[in-house]
Amino acid sequence: MDVLINVFVALHIIGIASLLGGFLTQMKSMSAGTARFTPAMLHGALTMLITGVALVGLNQADDQEVNNLKIGVKLAVLVVILALVYVKRDEEKVSKGMFSAVGGLTLANIFIATLWT
Repeated sequence: MDVLINVFVALHIIGIASLLGGFLTQMKSMSAGTARFTPAMLHGALTMLITGVALVGLNQADDQEVNNLKIGVKLAVLVVILALVYVKRDEEKVSKGMFSAVGGLTLANIFIATLWT
């Protein structure tokens, strides 16, 4: 079971890397006002959602303690990110505020995952 959990953790990290990487590659475009949500950002957020749900289930099945409040906060942040990226995925330009919000929420999700013990 530990190997399976570690595989899903790795996939979860790949998802966050895709979401954050998509944001970081568009930073220069954001200053020019031409930033857009890339497919990698949407796919990364979806990967995070699917692997996160799987991780909660696997950890509970393995009788490990799961902090439901932390998971709920992370899920709420991810749902907001997914909603913003999904709704604006086909637009040529996204406002600086919305694009910054996705980047900030992504960083917040990373800090929640790592610092909340």
